[in-house]
Amino acid sequence: FKGGDTCEYLLSSGRFLGEKVWQPHSCMMHKYKNSEAKNCLIDKHIVFIGDSRIRQLFYSFIKLINPQVKEEGNKHGNIPFEDKSASIKVDFLWYPEVNGSMRQRIKSWTEHSVAKPHIIVAGAATWSIKIHNGSNEALTQYKINITSIAPLLEKLAKSSDVYWVLQDPVYEDMLSESRKMITNEKIDAYNEAAVRILNSSSRNSKAKVKVFSVSKLIAQETIMKSADGLHLPESSRDTNAMILMNVYCNKIMKPIDGSCCQPQPPLTLIQKLAFCFFTFSIIGYIIINLIHRNNYRKSKSCTDLESGEERKPTISTPNVSTLEMLLHSFCKLGLIMTYFYLCDRANLFMKENKFYTHSSFFIPIVYILVLGVFYTENTKETKVLNREQTDEWKGWMQLVILIYHISGASTFLPVYMHIRVLVAAYLFQTGYGHFSYFWIKGDFGVYRVCQVLFRLNFLVVVLCIVMDRPYQFYYFVPLVTVWFIIIYATLAMWPQIVQKKANGNCLWHFGLLLKLTCLLACIYFLSYSQGAFEKIFSFWPLSKCFELNGNVYEWWFRWKLDRYVVFHGMLFAFIYLALQKRQMISEGKGDPLFSNRVSNVLLFISIVSFLTYSIWAGSCKNKTECNELHPSVSVVQILAFILIRNIPGYIRSVYSSFFAWFGKISLELFICQYHIWLAADTKGILVLIPGYPMFNVLVSTFIFVCVAHEISQITNDLAQIVVPKDNSTLLKRLLCVAGFFSGLLLFSAVQDQSRH
Repeated sequence: FKGGDTCEYLLSSGRFLGEKVWQPHSCMMHKYKNSEAKNCLIDKHIVFIGDSRIRQLFYSFIKLINPQVKEEGNKHGNIPFEDKSASIKVDFLWYPEVNGSMRQRIKSWTEHSVAKPHIIVAGAATWSIKIHNGSNEALTQYKINITSIAPLLEKLAKSSDVYWVLQDPVYEDMLSESRKMITNEKIDAYNEAAVRILNSSSRNSKAKVKVFSVSKLIAQETIMKSADGLHLPESSRDTNAMILMNVYCNKIMKPIDGSCCQPQPPLTLIQKLAFCFFTFSIIGYIIINLIHRNNYRKSKSCTDLESGEERKPTISTPNVSTLEMLLHSFCKLGLIMTYFYLCDRANLFMKENKFYTHSSFFIPIVYILVLGVFYTENTKETKVLNREQTDEWKGWMQLVILIYHISGASTFLPVYMHIRVLVAAYLFQTGYGHFSYFWIKGDFGVYRVCQVLFRLNFLVVVLCIVMDRPYQFYYFVPLVTVWFIIIYATLAMWPQIVQKKANGNCLWHFGLLLKLTCLLACIYFLSYSQGAFEKIFSFWPLSKCFELNGNVYEWWFRWKLDRYVVFHGMLFAFIYLALQKRQMISEGKGDPLFSNRVSNVLLFISIVSFLTYSIWAGSCKNKTECNELHPSVSVVQILAFILIRNIPGYIRSVYSSFFAWFGKISLELFICQYHIWLAADTKGILVLIPGYPMFNVLVSTFIFVCVAHEISQITNDLAQIVVPKDNSTLLKRLLCVAGFFSGLLLFSAVQDQSRH
């Protein structure tokens, strides 16, 4: 990858995604809202100086601050703009030619007694071509004039941001008779002169006049839509204004999805400590491995001198010690985390904005569905939602969600609503799976709880440290963690009601239903009492886990969005296990779940319900309104899918091993995509191979899936060490974990203080 300044790329190169979305080369452009623009430009003075094209850019720029501004007033005169609420002044100064008048105005800003503008945007040439009828003498004079202005602009560039806008091409066929002398050949000659002369005296200096040449590329694609062949259409002007805003504001506002012009963030104290830890782990593992290899060589078979026969060694391959396994896991994890950091924190690889088209979402969906059907095998057991089936379910859902994220399909509301059902289905499985385990096994021990919490949270905790992100940023893991704790607390709380106890007395079933009713009441209360919810999660140290951008609103929103589906999963598990115990369902291989008549009726209702939800989701007009209904209706499509998948015996008896393989690493895939498949914390796309989008996706996907699989194995290995079955050893490990998190909180507090 040829490195370079992303600001230069933003100002000079890029391409259109579709008709209106501009993609700068190598970086991502943030779309600034009015409030963000005001926060960035507060107390700033910006000046646009030049001709009618610069005036157009001026209007597009101030509309980013105040969209209500109208293009009115004297077109061939100065135009002031002021936003008093943010103390922002933006002036347009009418200087259509690069001449003595423009030089005098620029020179006045270089004097110490005059307040210099913070941003200066200048450019002119077409008037010189028009007035002098495209003569060569006019071009010569232009070169002389810009040569006299260049040192002044370079002097201003030491304290202000100075941009020289190159002239856009014209659409010659549409030009009026009075403008026919303005040709693209003439414009290119004026642009070449400006580029050659500007910064000629300060090529090795950081204080340079920034040449705004990207407008030429934009104009080449859009000038044919111009009203007069000279001035750009409004969408192109708006793109240029947004580029200007990104160049200046990204380093100040640091938007996640605006990687252009953002410097690499400095390493935090916690990141430095993590780097040291992984470095020592790698060194330690290499040393231990070398010692073991050396011992193994010495114990190799050697020739018996007397008999001449080969004697086998008494010592076989040495057993892997706990320390070696620990160092081996951390060694691999350290290398993987280095890749994470390089992909999404270092300015090493390119990042691009997402751009949604129907084909970019639906074609990959069809492709993976065909692959999934191709890898069909018989299940080991034919129970409803058996292990292979739930792995398959997780797998295809995760692949669909990944395609949804990389294609930017969240902008298409029907797809968004269906993806919301898939996320709800994951939580449904959380309720179903954990309830079934506790109900059947009756195991409420600390070991089980620690195993689940470790497997869920290990990767996210490491990423919070390495990538300097809050826990709530990876919202799905906090969600399933909290719901697991709620399920555990509900069932473990006195009286503990499990299947074995309930089989002895049917009244215990009513006791469990009473518990579930109380849980539903608590969920209902918290979902409509934002204040109470925020108070619970605003207590320290919970606030450190669930705050995002200084408040817990995002956490409340995520929790509320799927608030009932875990309860639905628990209730479904209870009803299913009760029916199974009373042998009211048939789960034999190839047998329908119920009698033929009941099965057919239920199958028909399920298909109709499934399609009805899809039709409703397709007719959604407003995301907010649909999100309000989603918690109550998402269970309809989930239950419909379960019945369609399990009622016919022949469908229940097979599964896709392709989807099931991905299902086993679905959590790792969901989390890893944030940084090594997508980019800028899921806002963009990682580009490892520029210029070849399809090949880039293939390569980055292969690495991403391999990394997710490896992390899954590392998590399983470490879970055996960190969470042992022996209670006394487990207690010691828990004290170590508590000490680790206490140290993390301490370092985090020191880090926050140093930032402020």
